[in-house]
Amino acid sequence: MIWHLIAAVFAGLGAAGIAMLLRMASGKRLPTWIIPVFAGLGMLGYQVNVEYSWYEHKRQLLPESAKVVEVEHDAMFWRPWTYFFPMATAFSVVDEQSMAVQEQNGERRVEFLLYHFEKQVQDRVTTHTWLMNCSTREMLPLEADTRRPLPEHSRRLTVEAPLYLAVCQNA
Repeated sequence: MIWHLIAAVFAGLGAAGIAMLLRMASGKRLPTWIIPVFAGLGMLGYQVNVEYSWYEHKRQLLPESAKVVEVEHDAMFWRPWTYFFPMATAFSVVDEQSMAVQEQNGERRVEFLLYHFEKQVQDRVTTHTWLMNCSTREMLPLEADTRRPLPEHSRRLTVEAPLYLAVCQNA
């Protein structure tokens, strides 16, 4: 967090320096207010770049066995440009190495970990263990401690769902 603040300050100083060079190159015909405007635009540009590159940066840090199954894009009123170009604010990942396949009664069941990354002031990662029946496309969460299924929270996925394809075709 502190490094982003330092980088934003330096981006502002660099942009202000460019404005000063432009002002001197124009023989001081450009107004002096151009310097703080360039500084603000430099800091804003840095921040926008960091926010839009967050998803790609996090995705590159994941191991090869991790497969992204969902990306959430969002628009925020305090960032008006996100209405035109929505920003990735969260994504879900399945780690193919964490899958445990069980054959029971002719049905294939896969137990897997689903990681959910959220972009916040400090990035948040949550992990949930799920059990998916590949024949019926039903998945239900497992309790963290006892690994007991919670059928009241079960979901059925479509055949085209990226989560279903990542879990059942790769298991």
